[in-house]
Amino acid sequence: MSPDCFSPAETMSRAEIESLQLAKLKKEIDYCIANNAEYSRRLGEAGITSDKIKTLSDIKYLPFITKKDMHSTYPFGFFGQPMKKITRIHASSGTTGKPTVIGYTARDLDDWAECMARLAYAGGAREDDIFQICFGYGLFTGALGLHYALEKIGSTVIPASSGNTEKQLMLMEDFGTTGLVSTPSYAEYIGELAREKGIIDKLKLRIGLLGSEGCTPEMRTHIETSLGIFVTDNYGMSELGGPGVSGECEFRDGMHINEDFYYCEIIDSATGEVLPEGEQGELVVTTLSKEGFPMLRYRTGDITRLVKDTCKCGRTFARMDKIKGRSDDMLKIRGVNVFPSQIESVLMTYPQIAPHYQLVVTRKNYSDRLEVRVELADASLLEHFAKLEELQISIHDHLKTILGIDTTISLVEPKSLERFQGKAKRIVDNRQ
Repeated sequence: MSPDCFSPAETMSRAEIESLQLAKLKKEIDYCIANNAEYSRRLGEAGITSDKIKTLSDIKYLPFITKKDMHSTYPFGFFGQPMKKITRIHASSGTTGKPTVIGYTARDLDDWAECMARLAYAGGAREDDIFQICFGYGLFTGALGLHYALEKIGSTVIPASSGNTEKQLMLMEDFGTTGLVSTPSYAEYIGELAREKGIIDKLKLRIGLLGSEGCTPEMRTHIETSLGIFVTDNYGMSELGGPGVSGECEFRDGMHINEDFYYCEIIDSATGEVLPEGEQGELVVTTLSKEGFPMLRYRTGDITRLVKDTCKCGRTFARMDKIKGRSDDMLKIRGVNVFPSQIESVLMTYPQIAPHYQLVVTRKNYSDRLEVRVELADASLLEHFAKLEELQISIHDHLKTILGIDTTISLVEPKSLERFQGKAKRIVDNRQ
C-alpha cells in the first residue's frame, strides 16, 4: 500500500532527490549572484560559480552564512528581490538587538504553505480538523506559517493568537477544537488550567502541532497525558523562512526534511568540516528555491544528526533527530557542556515535580555554579522535610550522573515559577 502523503514528492527515490537537489542548488547559486550584491561579492571572493558545483558534496566550497552576517547587512542585505517584488516581510524577535528581517515573494509564500502542509499532514492534520492557533500573530513566522498550511489541507483555522488562556479554553470547548498549534510550554499550561477548571473531559482535542522551542520526549509525554492528544514536533527558523524545514510523522522517528526545498549538512562546529551521515553536529541549511531571502549554507547553531533510510511511514526524505540543543543555548559550566534538554529529561522522570523549572547560573570565586529551580507538583510535600531532602538528593545525584557536575537543587512552591505563552525562558545567566 502506498504511503499516505500530502505530496508525491515525499516518496521520490534517493537518486531522484539528489539529482533534483543538485540542479536546484546550481540554479540557486546563479540566482544569488545575479540578484544580490552581498552574495555576488562573497561568492566571487570564494571563486564560486554554479559551474564549479559538479556534485552535492561540492557545496562545501561555499562560504557559511551566520547570524552575524545578517546583522551586519540589516535590514535587507540578503534580499533577492527589490521591495516591489516582496509580498510580505517577517522578522525574528530581535531579543539580542536588531531582528533578522525576511522577505517573501508570492512564490515563496506558496512554497512555504506547501512545505508546512506536508508536515502538518504527516503529523495527523486532516480537512475535517478544527485547529486553534495559539502562536502570536505578527512578525513571528510560526502563526501564519501554520495558518496557510492548514487551510491548504482544508482544515478549519481559528486564529486565536497567544494569551488570554481562559478564553482559549472557552473557544476550544465551544468550537470543538480538535487540533492545537502552540509552543510546548504553552500547551502544558493550557492542560494545567483545563484540569484546574474541570473541563478537560469537555475538550475534543486530538492532535498537537507544537514548535518554536525544544521539547524533550519526556515533556512531550507529559503534555500528551495532560491534554489527551498526540503531539508531533516541527522545525524551522526565521532565517530559513520560518517553520517548514522538517517535521515528524506518526512514527516520530526523526523529522522529515523537505529535501526538494532544503539541502541539509552536519558540520563540526569547531572546524566547519562536514561530518559523515549519522554523526551528530551543527545543522547547516541551504534553501533551494527561495527568491525573496535565499540562504546558502546557513549555520543554524542547532545540534542534531541526519539519517537517509526510508521511514516506516514510507517517506523517503532524509530525517533529522529532534534538536539536542543550540550551540548558543549550551551552557558551559566548569568546562562541561550542558544542554537544558538534558536537565529537562531528568526532571520529567519525577512525578513529585511539575514540568516547570529554571536554570540559574552564577559565578563565585571564579567558579561557575548551576542552580536548578524545580517546582513541586504538590504543596503538601513542603510539610515533610525528610521527603523533600530525599527528593533533592535524588535529583542532584541523577543530574550529576548525566552531566558530570554538581548542581544546587532548589525545590519551590507550586505555581511560583513564571508561566509562558510563547517561548519559555528557562535560563538566567548572572555570570556577567
